[in-house]
Amino acid sequence: MSDDQTATSTAAGEQAIADQLRSSFQGEVIDRGHPGYDEARAVWNGLIDRRPAVIARCSGTADVVEALQVARKHRPVVSIRGGGHQVAGSGVCDDGLVIDLSAMKGIHVDPAARTARAQAGVTWGELDRETQLHGLFTPGGEISATGIAGLTLGGGLGFVMRTFGLSCDNLRSVEIVTADGEVRTVSREEEPDLFWAVRGGGRGVGVVTSFEFDLHPFGPEVAGALVLHPYENAEAVLRAWRDATLTAPETVTPEILLWSVPAEPPIPEELHRAKCVMVGGVYGGPPGESATAALAPLRDLGPPLMDLSGTMPYVTLQSANTWRFPDGERYFMKSHFMDELSDEAIRTLVDWDSRRPTPESLIVIRTLGGAVARVGGDDSAFAYRSARYNLSIDAGWRDPAMDEEAIGWARSAWDATKPFSSGGTYINFAGLGEDASELRGAAFGSHEERLERIRAAYDPEGLFARAARRP
Repeated sequence: MSDDQTATSTAAGEQAIADQLRSSFQGEVIDRGHPGYDEARAVWNGLIDRRPAVIARCSGTADVVEALQVARKHRPVVSIRGGGHQVAGSGVCDDGLVIDLSAMKGIHVDPAARTARAQAGVTWGELDRETQLHGLFTPGGEISATGIAGLTLGGGLGFVMRTFGLSCDNLRSVEIVTADGEVRTVSREEEPDLFWAVRGGGRGVGVVTSFEFDLHPFGPEVAGALVLHPYENAEAVLRAWRDATLTAPETVTPEILLWSVPAEPPIPEELHRAKCVMVGGVYGGPPGESATAALAPLRDLGPPLMDLSGTMPYVTLQSANTWRFPDGERYFMKSHFMDELSDEAIRTLVDWDSRRPTPESLIVIRTLGGAVARVGGDDSAFAYRSARYNLSIDAGWRDPAMDEEAIGWARSAWDATKPFSSGGTYINFAGLGEDASELRGAAFGSHEERLERIRAAYDPEGLFARAARRP
């Protein structure tokens, strides 16, 4: 078949997918000729520039069922978009069908039962806004613009995970449409294997259309530590921070960042965007004397540039960093789990951070343990509960001409720190499509075989197989 014939055949196939969807779909069908096509295919990471054949923007679960019926008939590559905030941009694919859940924004909070049901297009900022009306929350990530779907399906590291666990640990149930088009509600009691897989298994078992979370009393005001240290003291502060994490109570989730001073009004302008060390931690209870005492060790790691610790609304905490990761800029992230942070590892981190290509790039270490480690190691698909730390190397930049330099820095820093890893990577910080081959075992560890069995059981024809292989 000639190239022209192949192009004609492909175009006819794409048209057939769009036409069949339009015959029964209640949402919006967006093809290459649609005036909103470029906007609809864009995701948070401006590095991602994929061109799907058709985007099926679902209005509800029935639309998801219709989209999967079309997918089973025509067998395009399928990707599933929730919030579109994942670094690898797996919510969009080239030349395939995007099942777009971003318009599904329903939220119902039951304050008496302390539960919330939210559809898959909801972001953490939107969910927090509703739950905090009742002084309740479920643990999310650290950026309010992140979608609840991708973060939760990948595990869900966050500001208070040592107190309340991962996002996926707070799931009561999910509604999911499997490859056969069946709508299922799964929980620990109903189809427990499928429920096990959606808690940390990433993607590839179906289209999760809504999440039911347990809620906890927390907020509206919360206490936190945030201390900026001079960059020349980076190694000393990292060592002191490491030592503090070894005795930190479970009510505190410490983290440390090698980053840049925020360009914000409370901070003197001469410090803006200068390299610094940020020490942070959030107290998983009400502000007060207990919070102050628990956070004190994180505020006493050496002479600071500034101590910005205090209390603030939880919704403010969750959105504080969102502006520093704006839509459309370019991002690349890779991570390691670690059992310890040796002096040699610290020296290596500071060395690679000194080569950071932009002020927007950073290195973050988050502390696990506590409620994360109390969940049984085989209780969910999330595979690295016993790790003490997660190290994330995050490149951020604006100029496409810097792509090679920025990604190269992050990859090299990740390679240099691999000897200090205990094995494994966090699927939500797992690079781009070309990292898929190394991702397979690294993201799921000893759980990979069970996850594959569950995927095969619920998707025997491999409708989601290519989606499952992506970061």
